[in-house]
Amino acid sequence: MATIGFIGLGNMGGPMAINLVKGGHSVKAFDLSDEAIQRVVSEGGSAAASAKEAVMDADFVVSMLPAGKHVQGLFVTGDDPLFEYVKDGALIIDSSTIDAATARQVADAAQARGISFIDAPVSGGVGGAVAGTLAFMVGASDAEFAKAKPVLDCMGKNIFHAGAHGAGQVAKACNNMLLAILMTGTSEALNMGMKNGLDPAVLSEIMKQSSGNNWALQVYNPVPGVMDGVPSSNDYQGGFQVDLMFKDLGLAMEMSQQSASPVPMGSQARALFNLHKVNGNGGLDFSSVLKLYQDQ
Repeated sequence: MATIGFIGLGNMGGPMAINLVKGGHSVKAFDLSDEAIQRVVSEGGSAAASAKEAVMDADFVVSMLPAGKHVQGLFVTGDDPLFEYVKDGALIIDSSTIDAATARQVADAAQARGISFIDAPVSGGVGGAVAGTLAFMVGASDAEFAKAKPVLDCMGKNIFHAGAHGAGQVAKACNNMLLAILMTGTSEALNMGMKNGLDPAVLSEIMKQSSGNNWALQVYNPVPGVMDGVPSSNDYQGGFQVDLMFKDLGLAMEMSQQSASPVPMGSQARALFNLHKVNGNGGLDFSSVLKLYQDQ
């Protein structure tokens, strides 16, 4: 089994690191939160005092960071970049959701140092991170993908080779834009049904068995009380925050402009999430966008 440095132990990264421990790997974990580190340690991981310590002598490094500037700063452009401490031949798996251009730039910088860096953003939410059923969208060479897959298999169920460096981030932007469109549309339809006297559980089942069926209805219903174990039934706590969805939609809009791709529905979804965010709901799960319709 491999020695793996893991940096970024938030709602997603923490469970991912724990699943690597359960997979038999030696995991050196680092986060700015000592509490987050201790959760991994309690499951058999070891604590790293710094990001530098986490990556030294690691065969693989997994990072889960907020934005492209953090990835680039940590590995390449910071005062003490980690590329100076990662051993030759190591493979860095960045599961952050960032822009594809930054992912390609960091991969090029890694290659110049004899290191491999791949982008492998995830889908599946906190539940998928805990259960080890995440989907990984990987931008890598064939050889890098083959080397990373046994590690990714410990954390995910569906591992996709999207293409060359940066392709994973392109796939993630497309996926999350569609997810935002589906959640706003599902919330819109459910709210209209409720306003006209329908039971949301009955309406959800009707649409699930009809042509309106989609992922939100199947596993992530936005109406409180309709489905157990989802954020809507826990005051929209946990899950994937509105702030993060808005960030990801911003990445999609940048990509659409760079490629001259028309995204009218994606643009509208971003406007709706922006309105929901500025109303003070940025820390809630993104399915809380239902409240935007109910509060009008």
